[in-house]
Amino acid sequence: MGKADIKTGGETQSPFNIKTYSVSEILAAGGTTAFANQLGKNTQHTIARLKALPKEDFLTDEEAKAALEYLKNNK
Repeated sequence: MGKADIKTGGETQSPFNIKTYSVSEILAAGGTTAFANQLGKNTQHTIARLKALPKEDFLTDEEAKAALEYLKNNK
């Protein structure tokens, strides 16, 4: 009845393809800025993209304070 195509949890893949790096890899590159530059990232591009976001996308001071308090209390 069409159930042969159902995937189980073990067969699914994460929608994210995130590569992580160790502290030693970042330091070997010459620090965080040099490492980001090697990856093709630059500060000005990041700043421009952040400035393009609507204000509603950012937490208010009260929301940020509440979030930090929550994290502090729920370690």
